[in-house]
Amino acid sequence: MSAGTEVLLVLTNLPDADSADRVTTAVLESRAAACVNRLPACASTYWWKGAIEHAAEIPLLIKTTRAAYPALEAALRKTHPYEVPEIIAVPVAAGLPAYLAWVADETRPPSN
Repeated sequence: MSAGTEVLLVLTNLPDADSADRVTTAVLESRAAACVNRLPACASTYWWKGAIEHAAEIPLLIKTTRAAYPALEAALRKTHPYEVPEIIAVPVAAGLPAYLAWVADETRPPSN
């Protein structure tokens, strides 16, 4: 697999189901992601503007490639409701070759 087709797992959290749906639709429709898993709500505790905050959040696990990552980040920044959204990309060190190839195929821009 070339550097551009290296698969990444991108993590983000959303405040509610509606925003999770909007973000999921945006990244898939833009072909910036091949797949998004929405996990059940979790409890998050974090520092924000000098205070400890507590929130229920919906985690998303997004599969993309290094080449598609800039478009994914742009779509997330455009649709995410947080001022500073969590957007963390982790390289996938190993995986089923057919699955990794599928992620690469599904994030390629459509040929015209």
